[in-house]
Amino acid sequence: MALQAGIVGLPNVGKSTLFNALSNAKAQAANFPFCTIEPNVGVITVPDERLITLEKLVKPNKVVPTTVEIVDIAGLVKGASKGEGLGNQFLGNIRSTDAIIHVLRCFDDDNVIHVDGNVQPVRDKEVIDTELQLKDLDSVDKKIAKVEKTAKGGDREILHSLEILQLMKSHLEQGKNARSLSLTPEDKSKYIDDMFLLTMKPVIYVCNVDEKSVITGNKHTAAVADAIKNEKAEILFISAAIESEIAVMESYEDRKMFLDDLGLSESGVNRLIKSTYRLLNLITYFTAGVQEVRAWTITKNMLAPQAAGVIHTDFEKGFIRAEVIRYADFVHYGSEAACRDAGKLAVQGKDYVVEDGDIMHFRFNV
Repeated sequence: MALQAGIVGLPNVGKSTLFNALSNAKAQAANFPFCTIEPNVGVITVPDERLITLEKLVKPNKVVPTTVEIVDIAGLVKGASKGEGLGNQFLGNIRSTDAIIHVLRCFDDDNVIHVDGNVQPVRDKEVIDTELQLKDLDSVDKKIAKVEKTAKGGDREILHSLEILQLMKSHLEQGKNARSLSLTPEDKSKYIDDMFLLTMKPVIYVCNVDEKSVITGNKHTAAVADAIKNEKAEILFISAAIESEIAVMESYEDRKMFLDDLGLSESGVNRLIKSTYRLLNLITYFTAGVQEVRAWTITKNMLAPQAAGVIHTDFEKGFIRAEVIRYADFVHYGSEAACRDAGKLAVQGKDYVVEDGDIMHFRFNV
């Protein structure tokens, strides 16, 4: 399951520095490589300490982590919603992503000139938000015009859909992002989702701070937190400068020592990837054997056959059963055989809801 997050932000907010740090990131104890697909797209592993533990226990020939695609989206100018500058390309790139990583400058430094003269992250946020909202408003207006043609017959369902669309139009016109509008899951699914609104996408606001503000934040991050309180969005404090230093360190030990000195348990890059994963309602299950230990990405509440289908469609089509070991049990007993002997291997059918960390083996017949 490919996950793609787009990094957006105005010039000189630290967006490119963060992308470069991501592109040089090293996963935990193992140096799984970053892969560049295009000049502004990279694939990076999702940090998961459980893979390291499983590797030590199973001693496989190889370990395959799950990955996330990071896209450095450039080209935003005021008027992007009308196609100015690289506006169409910018908006198209955002539309193809699953989540948005919105980088905001939250540090003061006279040596780094802000594009608008001074540091005001909420204003910067609103510049990008406005362009996305205008594009969404255009999408909503087009759908309203289409629905209005059929609403004259008085059909209750159509009239309700028109009511929801008008509600969204009013919300966007007030300068609010679509994700902050309270809708029932049914109304959202039936009347909104088919428009793929840009401001409906889940977002993480990354406050690029100075070193001393990484843990506690500062006045700028407080202003951002207040501005997004109704958005159902996440916020992270990350120092792009620190991340760029970590990115060039060769050994896991050096990186850990550097983070310990700063009072940090893990890098901002790792926290960002994990937050993106969580924001998209994703979990991980594992397959573990001598040939390979591998992490697989699925959505929460996915049933066993669908989870099997992530490996291969034949696994889902011919699903018979799943043999499941809880991660904690596997670590406690040390092997699949020991778990089986201890009665910790459960045989599950088609209705089993896969849980994060499950170690699974699928039986199928095609």
